[in-house]
Amino acid sequence: MLENIELQWLLSFQKVYEQLSFKSAAELRQMPKSNVSRHVALLEQALNVRLLERTTRKMIATEAGERLYHNVTPLLMAMGDVLQEIHQDGETISGHLKIITPDLPFMAEAVAAFCHQHPKVQLSCDTQLNPEEGLLEGFDVVIRFGRGLMEDSGWVARELIRWPSCVVVSPSLLKQHTKPNSIAQLSSLPCITSLSVLQGMPWRFKNAGAVNVSSCYKVNSGQMAKAAAVKGLGFAILPWEACRAELEEGTLIKIELSEDEPDDLVLYALYSGRHYPLVKVTAFLDYIQLVIQRYYS
Repeated sequence: MLENIELQWLLSFQKVYEQLSFKSAAELRQMPKSNVSRHVALLEQALNVRLLERTTRKMIATEAGERLYHNVTPLLMAMGDVLQEIHQDGETISGHLKIITPDLPFMAEAVAAFCHQHPKVQLSCDTQLNPEEGLLEGFDVVIRFGRGLMEDSGWVARELIRWPSCVVVSPSLLKQHTKPNSIAQLSSLPCITSLSVLQGMPWRFKNAGAVNVSSCYKVNSGQMAKAAAVKGLGFAILPWEACRAELEEGTLIKIELSEDEPDDLVLYALYSGRHYPLVKVTAFLDYIQLVIQRYYS
């Protein structure tokens, strides 16, 4: 029976019962009088009983209408209260926030400050640089690095910060090899690559895309890659910001490639809920992005 009854019919009946007028009920419901009349008629048809006696002069409820009103009204009020409570929860920054993030210098302070500002938030944070896809289930936000186009994962990808990058080498290693000016020449030289993050071995360029290079030094750390490059263990792709001092000191040299340049290193936040993202998630990402802007300004 319940699946044959629409909520709109009950709401219209409730207002007509209280006002004893289709016109007044329609004004309160902010809809045409004909809609309210049709709702009551459809409800009576579905229940196979007369709920209201109408004459040209007055309207009164039948015994069935009295019983329906007095039993349904508390249910409608309770339903309204629950929906209002859920709506308010949706606008409140609270609840369990589960995130995965690299252990970046600014992230610890930013996450702690966010939770301090919003004491109703309960945090679970896993610090991983390269989380496996199967691990992402149950998490609200995954923060990870990327170069080039993001793979379609079904998550919403929000860019937090972008670092332009360059190919660098130490003066000592450059003495042992001819300075490359193309990707083809570079691909046969010793290079420093990531172990698992950023799709592993391939270097990524803006025009050429993924390029396989020769590597015997693989690390999942920009700091370790830079240290290895300074020691002459291989050519490396590093963000400008991360190796500016070394370039100015001359301990690293920038390699200019005639036809291409490395893709930018990007820090992405991945989350679900494209149309209705959780308020705690959007508030968290807004705060993190503000911290990043201050940190790198």
